[in-house]
Amino acid sequence: MLVKTKYFGEIDLEEAKIITFERGIMGFEQYKQFTILYDIDSEDKVGISWLQSLEEPSLALPVINPFHIRADYNPIVEDEVLKPLGNIKEDNLVILLSLTVPSDLTKMTANLKAPFIINSDSRKGSQIIVENADYEIKYNIYDVVQALKKEKGEK
Repeated sequence: MLVKTKYFGEIDLEEAKIITFERGIMGFEQYKQFTILYDIDSEDKVGISWLQSLEEPSLALPVINPFHIRADYNPIVEDEVLKPLGNIKEDNLVILLSLTVPSDLTKMTANLKAPFIINSDSRKGSQIIVENADYEIKYNIYDVVQALKKEKGEK
């Protein structure tokens, strides 16, 4: 299936790469189908990907694996909230955090409070609010990303 994307032009996407968010994502509830894209040619080794809407080409959110920025990330979620995603196990669970990347990169943040939870087997996803009171919506990650780049040999 050919799909128009915000950053990668038109791509040929396998059906198996489509993730359905039955309730959409926060602020964009009308869009239900997404995929995760990344630039294999990029020298970015800190793991930033794109959650790309298949219904609205201009909607692509930068996302990151939370364990890249907080090794102790452990969202607390009621099991009932995850039931619509199917049987979630450690090996089919994908967690991503949305990033806000302003022109002043020192103010780059990740949303620890509302991660995207994806069951890679059922290819169903949901953006949920976690119960962790100490998780911030705007968790500054600039220093963490710079440390990761340095660790991986990037400038």
